[in-house]
Amino acid sequence: MGNEVRQAQEEVVEEFAFFDDWMDRYQYLIDMGRRLPEFPEADRIDANKIRGCQSQVWFVAEQAEGRLNFRAISDAAIVSGLIALLLRIYSDRTPQDILDTPPDFVAALELEQHLSPTRSNGLSSMLQAIRNFAAEALEAA
Repeated sequence: MGNEVRQAQEEVVEEFAFFDDWMDRYQYLIDMGRRLPEFPEADRIDANKIRGCQSQVWFVAEQAEGRLNFRAISDAAIVSGLIALLLRIYSDRTPQDILDTPPDFVAALELEQHLSPTRSNGLSSMLQAIRNFAAEALEAA
C-alpha cells in the first residue's frame, strides 16, 4: 500500500496541468467546490469554523476505522474549490499518512502565487487544521 496522500496530490497536479491559464484553473476550482456534498445546517456552528479564513469555512473531522474523513464548506466559491481539493487529497486517509506527507501540491500548482494573500492564509489555516486533526487522532490512538 503506497502513500495515498502523495498519490492524490500527484493526480491533482496532473489534472491542473491540462489547463493553460489560471482563469481555467479558477473555473475548475469553482466547479469542484460546487460539487461538494451537502453540509448540514446543524454543523454550521462556531465550534466548526476555521479561524484565519477571510470567508466563512466550516470544517468537521470524523474518524472511522483508523481513517480521517473530512467534511467542509465555505460561503465563497473559490474557497469551496480549495476545500474540495483538500478533501480529495486528505479525506479517507490515515492520520500517519497525512502527517508524513508535506503539502507539495501547493507549490506544484503555484497556488500561493495565484491566490490573494487572504485566500492563501485561508488555505494555510485549512491545511493546519487537517494536520491538527491528524495529530490529535494519532495521540488518541
